[in-house]
Amino acid sequence: MSTSTTSIIVLSLIAVAVVAGAVLWNQLPEQMASHWNANDEVDGYMPKFWGVFLMPMVTLGMFGLSILLPNIDPLKANIATFRGAFNLFILLITVFMLYIHALTIVWSLGFKNFRMSSTMLPFLGVLFIFIGYMLRQAKRNFFIGIRTPWTLSSDTVWEKTHQLGSILFIASGALAILGSFFGGMVAFWLLFIPLIGSTLFLVVYSYILYRNETKP
Repeated sequence: MSTSTTSIIVLSLIAVAVVAGAVLWNQLPEQMASHWNANDEVDGYMPKFWGVFLMPMVTLGMFGLSILLPNIDPLKANIATFRGAFNLFILLITVFMLYIHALTIVWSLGFKNFRMSSTMLPFLGVLFIFIGYMLRQAKRNFFIGIRTPWTLSSDTVWEKTHQLGSILFIASGALAILGSFFGGMVAFWLLFIPLIGSTLFLVVYSYILYRNETKP
């Protein structure tokens, strides 16, 4: 997917979210749910203005950074080799953010017969699986991928770390989808334990690879 096509779709989706929020403004409460705990209970609220417009604003800011940062990366030629996959990731993360925003709006309108974890986790799992796919294609750069001092110092360490990272993120995504069938604390642990464990393991793994590569 080209960057221009991605930009048009992303900006259109954000505009739809803003317009939808404005249209539904009078039907929404002055305090909107903004956070759910691990037991799918609301434990945070925010004023209606921020409930309606904060997520589109954050999504727009993230989109702006996703366009700017690759263009100022000293290794931007490497990003160009997997730009199509990265553009698709930008689109997926945009859809995910606005999907969560839509769930919040629906909840605040009084439609509460669903568990937030069960509706969010399948999409989040798909997102992790796609990240795993993208990591397999990613070439060394300063903004996208598993960026440790050791992966950034060696193409070989970068490649090996990202090959393993691809497998771990796909597995984490599958576990997140599995967690959606349980909800509550089970879903919480199936999401965060594999993700945090994979991240920490990859940091150590990249260091070991680099040490083995550079030792006399």
